[in-house]
Amino acid sequence: MDTPRFRYNSCRISPAAGTLWRVNDQTDQQLLCDYVERKSEAAFAAIVQRYVDLVHSAAFRMVNDAHAAKDVTQGVFVALAQNAKQLTERPALAGWLHNTARNLAAKSVRSEVRRRAREQEAAVMNELLSDSGTGVSPVWSDIAPHLDDALGELSEPDREAVLLRYFKNHDLRTVGATLGISDDAAQKRVSRAVERLREFFAKRGVTVGASGLAVVISANAVQAAPVGLALTISTAAALTGTTLATTATITATKAIAMTTLQKTIVTATIAVLAGAGIYEARQASQLREQVQTLQQQQTPLKEEIAQLRDTHEKGSEQLTALRNDIDRLSRNSAELMKLRGEVGRLRADNKTMADEVKAADDHLSKVMGVFSNNPPIKALFSTASTTTSWQQTVATGGWTTPSGKRVMVLATPQLGNDPNQVIVKTQILEYTHEAGKLLGLDQFNTTDNFTGKANKLSADQVDAIIQAANNNDGVQLTRKSSAGIASGRQVQIKAGDVTQTPSGEEYSIGPFLQFTPTVADDGQSVHIEIATRLNYLLSPTLQGNPTK
Repeated sequence: MDTPRFRYNSCRISPAAGTLWRVNDQTDQQLLCDYVERKSEAAFAAIVQRYVDLVHSAAFRMVNDAHAAKDVTQGVFVALAQNAKQLTERPALAGWLHNTARNLAAKSVRSEVRRRAREQEAAVMNELLSDSGTGVSPVWSDIAPHLDDALGELSEPDREAVLLRYFKNHDLRTVGATLGISDDAAQKRVSRAVERLREFFAKRGVTVGASGLAVVISANAVQAAPVGLALTISTAAALTGTTLATTATITATKAIAMTTLQKTIVTATIAVLAGAGIYEARQASQLREQVQTLQQQQTPLKEEIAQLRDTHEKGSEQLTALRNDIDRLSRNSAELMKLRGEVGRLRADNKTMADEVKAADDHLSKVMGVFSNNPPIKALFSTASTTTSWQQTVATGGWTTPSGKRVMVLATPQLGNDPNQVIVKTQILEYTHEAGKLLGLDQFNTTDNFTGKANKLSADQVDAIIQAANNNDGVQLTRKSSAGIASGRQVQIKAGDVTQTPSGEEYSIGPFLQFTPTVADDGQSVHIEIATRLNYLLSPTLQGNPTK
């Protein structure tokens, strides 16, 4: 379905009441407006589902730790929920989410480094930026540690364009419609951004062509986030204004209550001492006035007055001391009652919080199901390029499927009606070990989930494959497709299904193929760049119901 060539300028322009909208068909701006105006959890969950892979992949590249990457990813979407009103003018969220992920990941890394001893700082940073080294393209291993810093060096329009084009794998028409520009302008913006990325890597000793860089990024930059992470983030963001606020309020109330109690005790003590001093001063002032009056009226009584004054002052001091003791005891009793009430309230709050945490854990366990740790899919990748003659079949793959068979992607370029048009015919070839040996395909086998080879099959091999498939001799040709494309342009073929597991999780099963054919100047051959991805369920017992 083509992306519509319009966008909302603000949340004041929204779908009319009663209009039926599919969440997945709405733009980022529409979903964000729906979340801001209607508090739609479904709209926010759709945004999370749309970008969780991109954000988690960027976070993992920077922190290189699964748990820290989850924390950063959750923090990014919580920040999105908190700043939703300020972001409704944006046509797309990819750039903002990536920049936020960089900031939070950098903060996470800085916190980790500070926690360690200074003499281990360099070793920790090397570990954070090290490559995993398991089945990854050597070019990608050199690019990955610097990719997010390189994206940070781009201007926001260029970064938005390259993220939509190669991280979200949108075509140029969709990129242009999303950013409100023409297809040609989108092409120029993407090409400019890729060239600046190439220059950035070249300065760091990583030499790769612009076309190869685009293929490597498209195939490796975004990997599937841990299963259930999107749901966890959606739930946490929806509760940002309720559960999190309530927990924070309870915690703050405890701290404030204890601080207030301490302040009250200190203030009461000062007030008692100040009151005693004021009372004594007042009493002394009254006595002095009485003495002066008596002295003026009765001079002979001066000595007696002096004695009375001394006696009165001592009595006042004793009376004040007794009153202070009584007040202190009264205040202590009142404070004791307050403390007992506070202890009872805190106990009740703790019990309520414990019940809420247990209920949330139970609910999360039910939602996450059996797939909370390991996604039930196996992904097979290839990025390769070769120059071949017309009608010759190019093969890439040789991977092992979960069922034990081998699988290859076959592509045959044909000249179209226009000399500048290429027709790419593709098929998925699955074959047993014995059939592969008979057909001479075992030389192309690989033990990794990734391959960078493109192999040419002879006409005899192709004929033998077709005959074996017709005779059902351990060979099967599936997912046949044909697509026409102008020379030098990119074509994508998606032939997979979205499958839902019994626990409610969705996975894309099947092939995602991407070809860029370029006709040679002599018109007798074609250079073809290939990027493929095949997803298989790891266990047939986990097969759910197809949703698309």
